[in-house]
Amino acid sequence: MQITPNHIHFFIAYAVAFAAFALIAKWYVWPALADRDPKTALTPLLLYACLRVNGLMFLTPGLVSPALPKAFAVPVAVGDASAVALALVALAALRYGLSWAIASVWLFNVVGFADLVYANVSTFKDHVDPASLAVTYYLAVLNVPAMVVVHVVIFAYLLRPGRRA
Repeated sequence: MQITPNHIHFFIAYAVAFAAFALIAKWYVWPALADRDPKTALTPLLLYACLRVNGLMFLTPGLVSPALPKAFAVPVAVGDASAVALALVALAALRYGLSWAIASVWLFNVVGFADLVYANVSTFKDHVDPASLAVTYYLAVLNVPAMVVVHVVIFAYLLRPGRRA
């Protein structure tokens, strides 16, 4: 795949957003939730994950260029919708104190993170020109880095030493 100025602009925007969200997580989010119980700590992160319906926009004519490869758009849309469904299940399980709540958070986090990794790899594999994202461009350069950080924070919370049940 040939790197174009569109790719360079996209990568810069993505990297800056990722760095900003990572710092927000490190300086504000993590200190606020690290020592809290799972229901309190994970609820806001899962609620944010429930807003991950943006992949469906890649299937909406007029919002993206007809040149956006379907090999990219369809799996990303399905992956995002699946992640939202799993986030809702995990959120309900946590809020109702179900015995399998943490397992459902793990499932959401592994599937959702894998979907984001796939989407990033697919960008190259399927030769996505960032300009073909059209109005959904901002989602890719803002929401994807934010969601990656959310997943990392959830992994850090679930794997933290000395965690409470």
